[in-house]
Amino acid sequence: MSLYDESEVDVSSTSNPKVKSLVDLRKRRVRDQQQVAVLEGHAELALALESGIVPREVYYAPSLVRDALPLSALERARAGGTKVISLSESAFRKASYRDSPDGWLAVVETPARPLRELELFAPALVLVCEAIEKPGNLGAMLRTSEAVGVDAVVAASPVADWGNPNVIRASKGTVFAIQVATAPAVDVVSWLHRAAIQLVVATPDADALLSDVDLTVPTAIAVGSEHAGVSDELRDAAAVQARLPMFGQVNSLNVATAAAVALYEARRQRGSRGGTHLPG
Repeated sequence: MSLYDESEVDVSSTSNPKVKSLVDLRKRRVRDQQQVAVLEGHAELALALESGIVPREVYYAPSLVRDALPLSALERARAGGTKVISLSESAFRKASYRDSPDGWLAVVETPARPLRELELFAPALVLVCEAIEKPGNLGAMLRTSEAVGVDAVVAASPVADWGNPNVIRASKGTVFAIQVATAPAVDVVSWLHRAAIQLVVATPDADALLSDVDLTVPTAIAVGSEHAGVSDELRDAAAVQARLPMFGQVNSLNVATAAAVALYEARRQRGSRGGTHLPG
């Protein structure tokens, strides 16, 4: 008997079309075409369900499952139209992105939304990540942003996409618990200008220290790619460029670490005050 008796489908063959479609979703082109992401792992899926995400499909392998999802969570998902599908261990391992899968995987709608749909709170706090290449860095920045209480994380001129399974894994599923958007840098600049949000570019060659910048006003902190840093386009649009204090021989930090320090400086300045919702 399967773990959840109401499963609509029970798939055992590794050549089943559903398994093949999951494998195809490893390609960004396919994810972009279908506007979906693959979410794998019990913790990640549980957080997504708690955040109100309704997956298109949930897959599980009874022989691999160690931690079961609450039946109430699956019942809510089913009520929203989610199909729950049981896979054999061999079929699940073929579809899995992980070396040691825990038996849970889901196909969900892409978490990215247009800039115009982002909901901000006054004073807004946004993280702009430009041309980030490593999914692990993008995921780590999401975890920090969610912990700090950032309104939204925007990927400007992205390289790694929000639907990348390694972004989702590194974010521990917080990509579904915080607002994310994707847009060309020029559109991000225009959006920030319309929303009256100051752009602060973090760069090691700036004169000003970040701790000397007023981050209590509506602010977007921008960090750049691992190799090139922030583009001239964002630098030229910045209200201020600022650096983190460095006392060693290296002149820069890993981009995810730099973003974490910058965001916590903004949180330090703002204290524990809650924000006021800004109407769209």
